[in-house]
Amino acid sequence: MSVDIEFPIEFLIEGVPLSLGASSDSKEKWKARIAAAAKAELQEGYWATTEPLAVTIFYFPSANMQGDIDNIVKPILDSLAHVIYVSDRQVERLLVQKFGPGRLSSFSDPSACLAEALERERPIVYVRIDNDVSRGV
Repeated sequence: MSVDIEFPIEFLIEGVPLSLGASSDSKEKWKARIAAAAKAELQEGYWATTEPLAVTIFYFPSANMQGDIDNIVKPILDSLAHVIYVSDRQVERLLVQKFGPGRLSSFSDPSACLAEALERERPIVYVRIDNDVSRGV
């Protein structure tokens, strides 16, 4: 029996996110960590969705980030294919932001997962996937 995914899905990944330029072995290990974190939030018997989706990625580095924020996106999106969604072409809205050390992060009503990210030791990546692509617009 297949089960529809209940959105939103939120999870955290500890560590410095890898970019497309990382070695193949390192990238595959990073992508496996992301997929495992996502799967841990899914109910048993789920089936990857075909719905349009919105993805939020917040990166909280422990030091000034080396490289560009956009370089961390593709490995994260690729790791969620066949786990959360069938293809990353379903992502219709993408919000990516880094919050460097010492930068105050003010969220009016953070979810429990985002609040945990704000309190945890850095570096950490927060990911949210939602099927409400108009949320926040």
